[in-house]
Amino acid sequence: MLDFFFGLFSHDLAIDLGTANTLVFVKGKGIAIREPSVVARHRKTKKILAVGTEAQRMVGKTPIQIEAFRPLKDGVIADFDATEAMLRFYINQVHENPKSFIPKIPRPRVVLGIPSGVTEVERRAVQDAALSAGAREAYLIEEPMAAAIGAKLPIDDARGNMIVDIGGGTTEIAVISLGGIVINRSIRIAGDEIDQAIINHGRTKHSLLMGQPSAEKAKIAIGSAYPVGNEKHFVVRGRNLESGLPMSVKLTSSEIREAIAPVISMITDAIDETVEQIPPELVGDVLEQGITLAGGGALLSGIDKLIAVSTKMPVWIAEDPLTCVVRGAAALLQDVKLLHKVKVTGGLK
Repeated sequence: MLDFFFGLFSHDLAIDLGTANTLVFVKGKGIAIREPSVVARHRKTKKILAVGTEAQRMVGKTPIQIEAFRPLKDGVIADFDATEAMLRFYINQVHENPKSFIPKIPRPRVVLGIPSGVTEVERRAVQDAALSAGAREAYLIEEPMAAAIGAKLPIDDARGNMIVDIGGGTTEIAVISLGGIVINRSIRIAGDEIDQAIINHGRTKHSLLMGQPSAEKAKIAIGSAYPVGNEKHFVVRGRNLESGLPMSVKLTSSEIREAIAPVISMITDAIDETVEQIPPELVGDVLEQGITLAGGGALLSGIDKLIAVSTKMPVWIAEDPLTCVVRGAAALLQDVKLLHKVKVTGGLK
């Protein structure tokens, strides 16, 4: 009876709780929220001051009594209270309706994507955060499975489907067949490490101290994993480490590519090692169908070509790779049978 009552006043949600970005899909409506996974709060009182884009604007610019930070690190919860507050904010935001005279009671059913390599304690932390934030049921699904569903791969077929989801905190590599993960690998090397490589390059080669937002902008503007097209330039601003004064440096796409090469190499090595472990009966399927790339890292120019050269397999980028996980989780809201087949754990009230 309570489930029926809460169902009347709640929207079922699919949430991609990412290290860098949080996406929320509302059943029957589509993606309603795309926000940075950033929270700003008062250091002493722990009062939440801003969430998402508003908090992102504060990073590196706050007075001493305010902190703006990511509550997740490497795909797992680093600050439980901040993660709960962020989830509660988005759940309430989805259910706000200024035209309604009846206040909605946000007690939704939620499906969340999590990295495949997390521990049982880390899984429980994600589920507890969702339940504490107001969800009446919280189901967890491994991100490579969600990404494969979101990329519309035939996961139920008796053939191998290989997915590589390069996110902000983790890179998820998996081969899926007959609705289950046959082999998977999760490494905590992804977009954040690429940003850090750019920061280190600016420090060592140009004596430039830049922040993570500046490094990310440079990566998006001129970053590439493989030589493609003409040379590009991007100006970054920061502080000179020697004089302490402000300075600007014009970076080129070739030096960004050189700076991030060691990080990209670790990702391609992990993919190669996973390919070597694929059962013989499935490796032919993967060779025929290719490797599907998802996640924000798939948008790095030339990364598909680099992985294709490394693995000697065809590689293609999923449509709208950044939303694959949340769209896959959303598909499970519609297919309860498949949800119970692929979920890690969940439904606890």
